[in-house]
Amino acid sequence: MSPTKQKILLLLLSGVALGCSYTLHKQYKVFKSLSREWKKIDRKKLREEIRNLYRSHLVTIKENADGSFTYLLTDKGKLKALTYHFQNIKIERNNWDGRWRIVVFDIPEKLKQARNAFRDKLKELGFYELQKSVFVFPYECQNEIEFVIEFFNLRKFVRWGTLDSIDNELHLRKLFNLN
Repeated sequence: MSPTKQKILLLLLSGVALGCSYTLHKQYKVFKSLSREWKKIDRKKLREEIRNLYRSHLVTIKENADGSFTYLLTDKGKLKALTYHFQNIKIERNNWDGRWRIVVFDIPEKLKQARNAFRDKLKELGFYELQKSVFVFPYECQNEIEFVIEFFNLRKFVRWGTLDSIDNELHLRKLFNLN
């Protein structure tokens, strides 16, 4: 899939994120990144790629009463966009707020592949493995963790939260270069 096509799918998916954002601050962040990214796409290339996405049944096109068009992701398109987004997900490392994010899970043996993939993704995102099923991270990551949990369909096996202190904080500060 071309980078432009991937970007279009992700931008359409961001529209879903905009609709699901509860706070004005989050809506503003999504909207700001949306407008910036749309401007980077060549108009001719955009029309061509949307046509290709339509032919591939990844988007549907709905004509509005005023003659404008609305582009919607199909279920197949959402899955494709989420898969692409999952591969490129990153957690912003803004200033540390002094709190620790902890992820704890107890995933059954019959879901071993999902458990291992979930564990690998946490490591890839920069989490530190305290124990086989306990990970810690110093930066805000609620949305990313929720996304990864949903991606693997592990909601009932994973818990996460925020800690104000932890007994090995000095060790963790050193690991994350937070001194």
